[in-house]
Amino acid sequence: MSEASATLLTWIEHQGYWAPLLFIVIHLLRPFLFLPVILLCIAGGVLFGPVAGTAYSVVGTVLSSILFYRMTHLVPSGFKRLQEMYKKWTKRKSQLTVKQVAILRLIPFIHFHFLSYCLIQITADFKDYTKSSLVTNFPLAFIYTSMGQWITLFSLPVMLFASSLLLLLCFIVRKKSEVFLWNDFFQTAK
Repeated sequence: MSEASATLLTWIEHQGYWAPLLFIVIHLLRPFLFLPVILLCIAGGVLFGPVAGTAYSVVGTVLSSILFYRMTHLVPSGFKRLQEMYKKWTKRKSQLTVKQVAILRLIPFIHFHFLSYCLIQITADFKDYTKSSLVTNFPLAFIYTSMGQWITLFSLPVMLFASSLLLLLCFIVRKKSEVFLWNDFFQTAK
């Protein structure tokens, strides 16, 4: 953790009743401060304990996801890179499920807002997106807030093995049906 991040977290710890609100605001500013979500969840557990830290992290990550949703609708041209990544991810017209996004959020190497963009693509409207965002952010906040310090003790091979197990679990809970377009299945004469 950088010295600036440590200073920021120490400052939050000494703010008393304002500390939870400041912690949630830092979750909203996280992309601009280049702080990983996992680091903030772990810090929430250290600062507030596992129960309150999980609650504040869930509120912060859901609000961050809602802010991201609003930004994609206010500035759609700025998210072309996410669209291109999503098209590469779903080449064969298969979509991720909410369960898969929840599992993928646990893998530290996958970008938080890319998975939020995936949720935007698979949900019907803002209400559905907000509900799905709450469902997918809760495991992330709970796991990394409750067991954050324990997880940080893993070596790189153990972390890669755990990530591989999560990817396998993601494959197991995938949507079992595929939709093929008539033109993709049968070659039409031109």
